[in-house]
Amino acid sequence: MRPRPGLMELRDFDLPGVAPSRQKRSRETTLALLRAGAAMLRTRSLAELSIEALCGEVGATVGAFYSRFESKESYFNALMALATRDGEQRLSEIRPPSHEAGLDELCQVMVSGIIVWMRSHEGVLRAALQHDDTRPDKWTPFKALARATTERVPPLLLPAMGKGRKPAKIRAIAFGFQVVLGTLVNAILNDPGPLSLSSKEMERRLASCLLLLLQAEIGHATRS
Repeated sequence: MRPRPGLMELRDFDLPGVAPSRQKRSRETTLALLRAGAAMLRTRSLAELSIEALCGEVGATVGAFYSRFESKESYFNALMALATRDGEQRLSEIRPPSHEAGLDELCQVMVSGIIVWMRSHEGVLRAALQHDDTRPDKWTPFKALARATTERVPPLLLPAMGKGRKPAKIRAIAFGFQVVLGTLVNAILNDPGPLSLSSKEMERRLASCLLLLLQAEIGHATRS
């Protein structure tokens, strides 16, 4: 995958609830507000994120905030939309490291890619999960992204799983990613340990877990 410049590039934001601007300085302020909010959500909840504190981080006025965003809800929707778009872009760029890549290497690449994306948007993802208690629709974009992931990865993994029993293997892949995503969501929301989202061991063990689930399906196919 190509290197990324960070949360987002300087551009006009085509997002619902965000006022467009032709002025570079205005776009820079919008960008600064979005970046600051994403960073602040790493250490506080959405309810704890005050517009005054957010504006203070970037030297903007509260009036400047509301001239760009219809409400705090619209602001958070923009953050979620940007995180989702980044995930969709990353997903579209997933490629096997080589034509000869084994199943173990493929599992590592895919799990690492998911974790890198989640680390990049950890605060926004956590806030969306917490916000989901009162607004279930707010987690919908990320649910759609998870479904897209389970649709995107089978063609990449199936060649390394051998021939035959394709529906069963696709089902095993989908369940494997359900385990991976469920573990990562729990780590973001509750951080119960022993491994956190930031741990390299989390990447290694989750990739191994996915590999074992897929190998079990391959073994079942062999015994049938």
